[in-house]
Amino acid sequence: MGDDAGQPPQPGREVADVDLPPDDRGVATVTDEVIAPRRRFRERLGRSRAALSRGMSGLLARGADDDEAWEELEEALLAADVGVATATELVERLRTRARAERATGPALRELLRAELLEAVGSSDRSLALDLLEEHQRPGIVLVVGVNGTGKTTTVGKLALALAEEGKQPVLAAADTFRAAATEQLVIWGDRVGAPVVRHQQGADPAAVAFDGLASARARGADVLLVDTAGRLHTKTNLMEELRKLRRVLEREGGQVREVLLVLDATTGQNGLAQARQFTDAVGVTGVVLTKLDGTAKGGIVIAVQRDLGIPVKLVGLGEGPHDLAPFDPDAFVDALLSEDGT
Repeated sequence: MGDDAGQPPQPGREVADVDLPPDDRGVATVTDEVIAPRRRFRERLGRSRAALSRGMSGLLARGADDDEAWEELEEALLAADVGVATATELVERLRTRARAERATGPALRELLRAELLEAVGSSDRSLALDLLEEHQRPGIVLVVGVNGTGKTTTVGKLALALAEEGKQPVLAAADTFRAAATEQLVIWGDRVGAPVVRHQQGADPAAVAFDGLASARARGADVLLVDTAGRLHTKTNLMEELRKLRRVLEREGGQVREVLLVLDATTGQNGLAQARQFTDAVGVTGVVLTKLDGTAKGGIVIAVQRDLGIPVKLVGLGEGPHDLAPFDPDAFVDALLSEDGT
């Protein structure tokens, strides 16, 4: 998935045979315009931006020598869900630099921007799906996470983005314990024009993945997207089931290029424990943060990167079909520090 993957189509571009859900105003449309990434982040991060703005205001007004102002900034970072350890470390580093450089006003803001960018990290956030040799296709993407995070919707939106890039995706409905997940994936497959491999409810998820790989190879598809279970209705351990699914694919020579963990940004720090479990079980390569909108505390992006060392690769910025976007660290930090949201 290239640098433009997941971005909205150009103005006036139509997506054929896609029955799109209504947008926030209830109007069925692809997009009225291409919304610049920085504006999209600013619009969706109002809650975190407001908290940081309050924390910064005291520091900017009273200066780097005011201890209470630094406490207010740390509280603002905690309110944005950055996490205790990260917030403490970030404030101490910033305070040391600000006093050493005698920074005031805009210089203080610029120092905070630099520290936030460093906290977010400079990892490669691209999806490892480009430049595959013919014998390496399809590139396999496992999409994992607990139920309710937007996992199946993420698979559908990612399939749409890949199709718009000219790639041919095949979808495997390996969440066989939830009939609604399979039905939802079939709808997305119809929208995108992508085949969906599915079995009966309660079937072995690894068997679905196996058949999905065979189907993708037979079709010469570029990508196999595997929607996995987030909870099982049996005594089988979920993590062991996911390990088995990956083993089956790799035993057949499948190229697992990405394991994307879908986290609900509104759960904040609670999502980190989930992330550790999935990482230990199936080797997560990237995080998709869904629901990163006005209800979320955007600092969770920093917490994920710092605590887990896993890059946030994609973010869900809304309910629309094109609201799954590549994560842009600069746009994200600028959105957090924006005073007016314009």
